[in-house]
Amino acid sequence: MTNTILLVEDEDALTSYLIPELQYENYQVILAKDGQEALNLYDNNRGNLDLIILDWMLPKLDGLEVLRRIRKNDDIPVIMMTARDYVGDKVAGLDSGADDYITKPFEIEELLARIRVLLRHKENKGQRSDLYTVQDLTLNTKSRQVTRGNNIIQLTQREYELLLTLIKHAGETLTRDELLDSVWGVDFEGQPNVVDVYIRYLRNKVDRSFPTQLIHTVRGIGYVLTANYKE
Repeated sequence: MTNTILLVEDEDALTSYLIPELQYENYQVILAKDGQEALNLYDNNRGNLDLIILDWMLPKLDGLEVLRRIRKNDDIPVIMMTARDYVGDKVAGLDSGADDYITKPFEIEELLARIRVLLRHKENKGQRSDLYTVQDLTLNTKSRQVTRGNNIIQLTQREYELLLTLIKHAGETLTRDELLDSVWGVDFEGQPNVVDVYIRYLRNKVDRSFPTQLIHTVRGIGYVLTANYKE
């Protein structure tokens, strides 16, 4: 089976070298030369992509912002690629959801090895990343359907993204800032209490009519989605 890679890189010299090497290894390559084009191609090819190689320094939108937007709804493997070799940059990339990190210049064999590792890991996960379940609450990322028990729960786009973030991190307490960055983006300039407002909307739909409450407030910190909450 041929895997498809979205390569996001604006240096012609590097892409003219990488693309033939990746194709020689039987990967299909889709090229984006700036951050906005990367998001457009990601949206248009989302169901067919297996991995993203993402440069940090890009025109229009930098790689970190592209990564943050993709991570709102997708667990696709991402390798960050950059000429910057500062520990802080690596930490920022990994904290934003990168699966791996490679610093230019690099040997093609190293990149290919990292690709193979991530694709094996993705294959081993199977369908688990498509379906998230906590007790009787289920979210299917392929159909974008949310159910609890035998009930289909209708959510707005923002409510869905908020629930997806919570259920991906089920059992983990997420701060309001973390939820704000994940769902509304790091450049959001509105009121931070929008998180509390949408948590209330979610509770009305996900918890209100059911005996077990799943969305809990952790005082002074944020929110957690779990069936086993203890104060």
